[in-house]
Amino acid sequence: MSNSAAAHPDHPKVKSPALYVVATPIGNLGDITLRALDVLRGVHAIAAEDTRHSRALLDHFGIPTRIFAVHEHNERAGAEGIVKLLDQGQAIALITDAGTPAVSDPGAKVVNAVRAAGHVVVPIPGASALTAALSVAGIETGAVSFAGFLPVKGGQRRDWLAALKDAQAATVCYESPHRILESLADIHAVLGPDRRLVICRELTKRFETVLAGSAAELLERVRADEDQQRGEFVLVIYAAPRNDDAADLIEAQRVLGILVAELPTKQAAALAAEITGRKKNELYDLALKLKS
Repeated sequence: MSNSAAAHPDHPKVKSPALYVVATPIGNLGDITLRALDVLRGVHAIAAEDTRHSRALLDHFGIPTRIFAVHEHNERAGAEGIVKLLDQGQAIALITDAGTPAVSDPGAKVVNAVRAAGHVVVPIPGASALTAALSVAGIETGAVSFAGFLPVKGGQRRDWLAALKDAQAATVCYESPHRILESLADIHAVLGPDRRLVICRELTKRFETVLAGSAAELLERVRADEDQQRGEFVLVIYAAPRNDDAADLIEAQRVLGILVAELPTKQAAALAAEITGRKKNELYDLALKLKS
């Protein structure tokens, strides 16, 4: 297959045949990228989650490109149709109602089908609720897990949260306004009132708010303000607090174990205390136990 498409009267700058996975604004239309606009103008057709919603976006930017629907209920059939268009040498863009396709939105089946058929898939990055929330969450550990939407049923949600009790990575998840209070109550109950959270609501939209604090503080804040129960939510659950004392004690035990095998108990405890900074009496008692 040729790497270039023939000129088309409606597309003066036709893109090479490929599936272009295009991120669109999650609220503020000003967040669309210049590259995204160029691609949406230059492809032969756009596969959209909701054609009415996307047509309004395209009309706002004066983009006449033909659109057709590919959503969660017809994604498999839609993927087959896109592959046929690519086989004909056309360039196709894939967009969702907001944000980046295939990230807790339809698109994964299309991407897999296109790649399996031997066609190129090109990411056109841009707005993402996930990265927007992380950018204001202040996560310093670097380790982050993305969970998509929280389980709908309360029992499953609490079981899922229980697995985060000792997690050493922050977790990002989405939640709807219908369940935000229930989910915050479950976080409070399962992970404890002191677990740190960031709640991002209506990101980039008119009523955007970002709240940070403990599970207890934020549950009370959201429960007391009905406005904070409206809109779309991204929750960032901080990693479990590290028990540095326990980690230090394990290291001290390791050092003491090496020394006590070669030196008298008192001397081993003194050296271990000097190396680790822990109390000599504590390590002497521990050395006696190790000797016995």
